[in-house]
Amino acid sequence: MKNHLIIWTKQDKRIDELPYWGDIIHKKSPETENFLPEVSNVFRKYNLPVLYSTEYKPQHRTWTPEEVKSGLANIFRVILKVDRGIPQSLVEEIKLIPYVEKVRPVDIGVTELPPVSSSMGAPMLDPAAQIFIRQAHTFTTGNPQIKIAVLDTGVDTKHKEITDVLLPGMDFVNILDGVEKFVGDYLGYDTDPQDDVGHGTHVCGILSAKGLKMARGIAPSCKVIPVRVLGALKSGNGVVGAGLIDNINNGIKWAVDQKVDVINMSLGIKHEGGGLPHEEVINYALRKGVTIVAASGNDGRKDRYYPGALKGVIAVGAVDQHSQMAAFSTYGSHVSFVAPGANIISSYPNNKYSMSSGTSQASPYVTGAVALLKSFALKYGRELKDNQVKYILKNTADRMDGTLKNVKSGYGLINLLDAFKLLKYKLSI
Repeated sequence: MKNHLIIWTKQDKRIDELPYWGDIIHKKSPETENFLPEVSNVFRKYNLPVLYSTEYKPQHRTWTPEEVKSGLANIFRVILKVDRGIPQSLVEEIKLIPYVEKVRPVDIGVTELPPVSSSMGAPMLDPAAQIFIRQAHTFTTGNPQIKIAVLDTGVDTKHKEITDVLLPGMDFVNILDGVEKFVGDYLGYDTDPQDDVGHGTHVCGILSAKGLKMARGIAPSCKVIPVRVLGALKSGNGVVGAGLIDNINNGIKWAVDQKVDVINMSLGIKHEGGGLPHEEVINYALRKGVTIVAASGNDGRKDRYYPGALKGVIAVGAVDQHSQMAAFSTYGSHVSFVAPGANIISSYPNNKYSMSSGTSQASPYVTGAVALLKSFALKYGRELKDNQVKYILKNTADRMDGTLKNVKSGYGLINLLDAFKLLKYKLSI
């Protein structure tokens, strides 16, 4: 894939007839070399032939009010037609155009993946008991009308623990330059979200496993849409998850437009440079009423990883098997809750199982809790909104100390039994 440049323009400078970049790649839309004259003149000056496209695909034929208010209609992707770098001087010239608010090349975001062990080790304490999952299942195991999007390394779509709950997904991993660095599938942007790493399959098992050879998933009757946004990047003797930040954004947008109820992002990217990663598209998701749950990070320090640190996102830290803060759990004022994240056994590609620890494992416990609460509300003919879900979890979590909220555990360890008791009371009045 050739180099890309992302351009943000002011609200009154919008070109609605441009094709979506993904449709250009799949040759579903004709290519166009026409754009705003001042921008086009700069590329001609540098003798760089390019194609112009929208960064996001409108949900319908025209942009919706939510898309416009979130700024998505004013973000464009410029695709080079030749295999060349983008001169920094060109970028600086485009920044000087009065109606251009921001411009940058596409960036590769890297997120640490918790190490996975094929050894199950000694019997572990039951994470389900820590947050009262079995008691929650007496209220509901979920509802197939509730859809969860898992944005991750993909999923083993044939794994017997989770195959029955999966809906058609997408693969947004399309790396610019990865021949020597990436392993497995790193090109293509297609409809095959197959997992090359195992991380996404592990997360999906925590959410949705049947319970054949592992603990039953937290929301096994809800549907899951796998969205592959991370490829496998070589790092030392192992791999880390990596993908174009802009393509991760497109994965979020696509998931929201599939009318999902909750999105799980067991990943996090540090803020380096101008602008906050994922900000516009997360705002769009929140405007559409989608609950976003993300891992807080695994460096054990006070730090911020995105999207977890964005306003409105539920950032999840991890506790160990004794419900104490895990040493690896990244913390800060943005952390909302904690959940089990130590020595979690779950599904792994090729119908295998593995054990892993991390806030990546804690995040789906909270995502599953959100899905269960929304499922239960449907029994009463009610649609539980994002702010209502957060209210229920906030007011029923088990505090880790005497404070309402602290920087390490947020509002505390989620408690599903108390959450359902409060929700049932609220629905009955």
